[in-house]
Amino acid sequence: MRALVVYCHPKPDSFTAAVRDVVLDQLKEAGAEIRLSDLYSRGFPPALTDEELTLYLDETRNSAPVQQDVDDLKWCDTLIFVYPTWWYGLPAVLKGWLDRAMVPGVAFKMPDEVHKTIRPGLQHITRLGVFTTCGASWWLTQLVGAPGKRTLMRGLRLNCAITCKTAFAAHYLMDSATPDSLAAHLLKVRTKMIRLVGKAKPERAKA
Repeated sequence: MRALVVYCHPKPDSFTAAVRDVVLDQLKEAGAEIRLSDLYSRGFPPALTDEELTLYLDETRNSAPVQQDVDDLKWCDTLIFVYPTWWYGLPAVLKGWLDRAMVPGVAFKMPDEVHKTIRPGLQHITRLGVFTTCGASWWLTQLVGAPGKRTLMRGLRLNCAITCKTAFAAHYLMDSATPDSLAAHLLKVRTKMIRLVGKAKPERAKA
């Protein structure tokens, strides 16, 4: 298993960081190879530039500005996002990562003479995990349409393997969170991760 964890939060002592640590612990326990992309720590620039947009459809050149991220996407078979939900959606840095790294020829294939619509490009990804926090309640998030969740769990999921397993967990009402609710959520994340990636198989004793 090769897992890419895309982490997005500006504060190193956030609850989101605790969620990230649970995700990483479970990946290690499952014996996965791990690459962590900490977007804020990297200082990832989210804005798509004029030059990048000009080269967007040129699959021989569009990956160059984000080569590290493209290499990570091609390498992984498990893709996990850990981030806070702001204004019901993805943080600007994470949305910008999608805009810049999920380029044609990598995330999807453009229409051509044979195919009239775009086609999936991440069919090697067989596991997708999304772990977030929300200031709003569950019902208000659903009323608005949960655009952040939909972007990843529906839009991005369609570009992955048909049989791609998914996991999602969100802690709602973060502004009124309690120690008990936070602890319960971390346990929920751990349980979701075990279902997504499994546990390491115990070694057999030598005869």
